Amino acid sequence: MVIVFVVLVLAVFGGLHWYVWRRMVRDTTARPGTARRVGTALVVGGPFLMFAAIASERGGAPFWLQQVLAWPGFLWMAFSLYLLLALLVGEVVRPLLRRVLERRPTPAVEPVGVREDAPVRTRVPDLEAESTSQTESSSGTGTGTETGAGAESGAKPGSAETPEPAATGPSRRLFVSRVVGGAAAAAAVGTVGYGTYGVLRGPKVKRVTVPLAKLPRSAHGYRIAVVSDVHLGPVLGRGFAQKVVDTINSTQPDLIAVVGDLVDGSVKDLGPAAAPLAQLKARHGSFFVTGNHEYFSGAEEWVARVRELGLRPLENARTELADFDLAGVNDVAGEDEGQGPDFVKALGDRDRSRACVLLAHQPVQIHDSVDHGVDLQLSGHTHGGQLWPGNLIADQANPTLAGLERYGDTQLYVSRGAGAWGPPTRVGAPSDITVVELASRQA
Repeated sequence: MVIVFVVLVLAVFGGLHWYVWRRMVRDTTARPGTARRVGTALVVGGPFLMFAAIASERGGAPFWLQQVLAWPGFLWMAFSLYLLLALLVGEVVRPLLRRVLERRPTPAVEPVGVREDAPVRTRVPDLEAESTSQTESSSGTGTGTETGAGAESGAKPGSAETPEPAATGPSRRLFVSRVVGGAAAAAAVGTVGYGTYGVLRGPKVKRVTVPLAKLPRSAHGYRIAVVSDVHLGPVLGRGFAQKVVDTINSTQPDLIAVVGDLVDGSVKDLGPAAAPLAQLKARHGSFFVTGNHEYFSGAEEWVARVRELGLRPLENARTELADFDLAGVNDVAGEDEGQGPDFVKALGDRDRSRACVLLAHQPVQIHDSVDHGVDLQLSGHTHGGQLWPGNLIADQANPTLAGLERYGDTQLYVSRGAGAWGPPTRVGAPSDITVVELASRQA
C-alpha cells in the first residue's frame, strides 16, 4: 500500500513537472538547441535538488552538505509551486491573447525593388537569337557558357517576377507561449522573492489581549511573549536567531513561551546557532516545550541544551506562578519514543480555581485541554499555512489555523511562527512573535 502511494505521488509530481517543461521550455523554443537544453536541465535538476535537500536534512548528512543543498532545493520547492499556479492562470489568458493577435490586420508585403509608378517591362524572347544559339550549341561552337548562365539565373534585373517575402518573426503560437511563460516566471520569481525577504528580515510583533475569568486583578496586563516554529537549520542560522531574540526582548515581556519546533537538526550542528537564546530576558523567565521537529532532531539533547541556555523545559509539568498556573506538555510526535503528552501528569492534581495557561505545540491538543479545565492554550505548528494555498490544507488539518478562538471554556491562541520550514518563504502567512496580554475580568 505504501509503495502504491509513493508511486502515485511520484507520478503526479512527474506529470506536473512535465507540464511545466512543456509550457516553459518546449513551447517557448522554436527548435532544439542551447536554450531548450538549459531549460530542460533546470526543470530536471530543480526537483532533484529539492529531494536531495530534504533527504540530507532528515538523513543527518554532513551539515555543510545540508547547507549547500538547502537554498537551491527548498527555493525550487516554492518557485515551482508558484510557477505552476501562474501557468495554470496562463491557460485562461492564452486563448484570449491569441484572439487579440488574430484580429490585428496583417501588414501587406510590398515587392522589393519594384516601384508602383514604374512601368512593367515584359521580356520578349528573341526568336532569331534563340535559333542561332540552338544552332551554335548543336554544332559545338559559340558562347555556350553565357547561355547556360542565363538559363540558370531564370530572371534578369527588372523582370516582373516577385521574390518570396522572408519570415518576419516567430509564429503567433510561439509568441503567445513566450509572453505567457515569461509572465509566469516573473510572477513566480517576484512572489518567492518577496516571501523570502519577509522571512529573512525577521518576524514582526503582534499583540493580542485575552480575558481570563479566573485571573486575579493583580495579574491584569500580564504579558507573555509567544514564539513558535523558529526552525533553526541549514538555512536559518545564528543571525536569524539573534533577530528573534532581539525582537522578543524589545517587547519587555513578563514571561517568554517557546512553544516548539525551535530547530531542524542536531545539537552538534545547530548548537552555535541557538546560542543567542541565552540572551532572552523576562521578569518571570523563559519556558520551552517540544514540537514535532525536536523529535526529528534529538529531543532529549535539545531539552538539555535549552536548559543550559537558561530556558526551563516543561515536560508534562506545571509551575505555579503568583497569579496563575503555567503548564506544558510534550508534542504528540513524542509518543513514538514513549515521551508523548501526559495531561494527567501536568494538570491532574492542580487547583482548578486558579487560572491555567498551557503550552502545547499542536492545536489538535485543545480537546484534552478542554477536558482538563485549561483556560488558555498557546500553540504554533501550523505556520498559518506558510505558502498560499497551503493554508486551505492546513486549515482542514487543525482546529484553528491562526489567531484566537474559543472552545467551551478554553481559549486557544495559535501563532503563525517566527521562521519557516523548507523554503525560507512565506506567502499570505506573515511570521510573528505574539505578545499575549492577559486581562482580568475582575479588574
